[in-house]
Amino acid sequence: MSDLIQYLNPPTLARPNGFSHLTEAAVDRLVFISGQVSYDPDGNIVGAGDLAAQTRQVFINLGLALEAAGTAFDHVVKLNFFVRSISESAVATIRQVRKDFLIDTALPASTMVGVAGLAKEALLLEVEAYALKKRAA
Repeated sequence: MSDLIQYLNPPTLARPNGFSHLTEAAVDRLVFISGQVSYDPDGNIVGAGDLAAQTRQVFINLGLALEAAGTAFDHVVKLNFFVRSISESAVATIRQVRKDFLIDTALPASTMVGVAGLAKEALLLEVEAYALKKRAA
């Protein structure tokens, strides 16, 4: 967990489930990652029809983008999810998979929105991220 980020959940707001209500960051640089979908390096869709597989690939892609920017998941301050199915089971699936990538004590602010469609019919979700760039040691 970074000392550059504070994760806040005021007692005056409902207890969040899998995200922080607020993140506050002391930042020199902020990284904006475009919405990632479940493409492999060759541009093929991973996990057609399988939300868990697509979510895993999306988070793998986010991890690769974060690494390219010189940062990591522990410096993500905001995630935006765009999901074809916003059912309780879909939300539970997404939350279960992302646990493998996020740290329970450093959950970023988060928004999840149900959408009618994405760039390709077979895509089930897209996730964009905002992260701090790690300071040089």
